[in-house]
Amino acid sequence: MSNAQRALIEAAQAGDRQAFARLVDTEYAVIYRFALKWCGVVEDAEDIAQQACIKLAASLGQFRFESAFHTWLYRLVINCAKDWQQSQRRHESNRVSDPQDTLINARPAPGTVETSVFLQAVLAWVAGLGEGFKEAVLLVLGEGLTHQEAARILDVKESTVSWRIHEVRKRIGQWQEQSGSGP
Repeated sequence: MSNAQRALIEAAQAGDRQAFARLVDTEYAVIYRFALKWCGVVEDAEDIAQQACIKLAASLGQFRFESAFHTWLYRLVINCAKDWQQSQRRHESNRVSDPQDTLINARPAPGTVETSVFLQAVLAWVAGLGEGFKEAVLLVLGEGLTHQEAARILDVKESTVSWRIHEVRKRIGQWQEQSGSGP
């Protein structure tokens, strides 16, 4: 972390509203990008990012400079995304009804609406594997972090992240074998 970033965070923690506004301006792209990867829908990502900014204002004082700021920020966005997801469960029937069917039978072109639906199906399937799978996939495959970096963010062992990624890849391989499709 640069001295300038540390000074900005410290000023925001001390109640400097302009410093907080600058901090949000510099970090919003990261917050929004991660929210979008989490949910796959622009409007939903905007809601999650907004909630993350509100939560950032309320909890910035808890950041103790013991880890990288982005590590702490990812965790904050993940928690907001999970809270948002729980609040949206009543709308699940409007979303993809059978993620596994979509995963096996769809091969959408990049940048299309079908890609968004496909991504939602993948993330729904990954989330269905259990606690922590979606987060591991988004951090490692979506954000390009190492297993060690993801483990720090998720507060788990590196081997846990590695196992989760391995398990996802293994199950996708099984689907490919069952459906007769190649990589």
